[in-house]
Amino acid sequence: MKQTHHLEHWYDYGMMRAPGMLRLALEWRAPWEYGASLVLRPLLEQAPRGDGHPVLLFPGLLASDRTTSPLRGFLEKQGYATYGWELGTNKGPRDGVMDACRARLAAIHKRHRRRVSLVGWSLGGIYAREFAKESPRAVRLVITLGTPFTGHPKATNAWRLYEKVTGHRIGSAELHEPLRMPPPVPTTSIFSRSDGIVAWQCSIEKPGPLHENIEVEASHLGLGFNPLAWYAIADRLAQREGRWKPFDRDGVRAWLYRDPKRAGWF
Repeated sequence: MKQTHHLEHWYDYGMMRAPGMLRLALEWRAPWEYGASLVLRPLLEQAPRGDGHPVLLFPGLLASDRTTSPLRGFLEKQGYATYGWELGTNKGPRDGVMDACRARLAAIHKRHRRRVSLVGWSLGGIYAREFAKESPRAVRLVITLGTPFTGHPKATNAWRLYEKVTGHRIGSAELHEPLRMPPPVPTTSIFSRSDGIVAWQCSIEKPGPLHENIEVEASHLGLGFNPLAWYAIADRLAQREGRWKPFDRDGVRAWLYRDPKRAGWF
């Protein structure tokens, strides 16, 4: 395996595997992450406040709007107009689902007459990225949480479940290669090296003028509840439209958010 001091792209790591049993066992942290966000709510509310623009959130595989409800509640108090996807349990891109999502994005954009920020958790992040590519004039920015948009398509512990639920086969180059292209809008990938479901390298975006990665210590199932992820999301959403800058890790933040370009697996 090629060793580098700065992470460039998943190709630098060659063949990847799904997280092992140790990381998978650490997924039990999710309830504690939610509890931490509740306890730290007064501090989290000191995060940069929003300008009222709309934010649409997409849940992960076999999840629903109930899982994004705590984050939506937090963002509402921070000054955003938040929306769930309102399509029940996410069972993958079934017939009618993508068209319904497109219609919802268009309706929110029309209602507010403002560009919509998209936040997607795991599989939901794939939706967010792809809709931003399709409708960049309607999308302000994209934030994904533990989303496997690059790397080996089977480097997750959920690929068999995905195939069973959706009926789609994993591994088709025609299907997966386009997912690696970043959206033409500001895009932030929030990931954890201790993710027990998705190999963290699968969530690494190649940095660019509009693209970045933010590392937090979290479980995959707890990323949408994690207080560090909530603060980072609020910080990213609060930027003035057209004046996007990468996440600032200076000062105290350097202790809380590790350098995503550092070498190593932990």
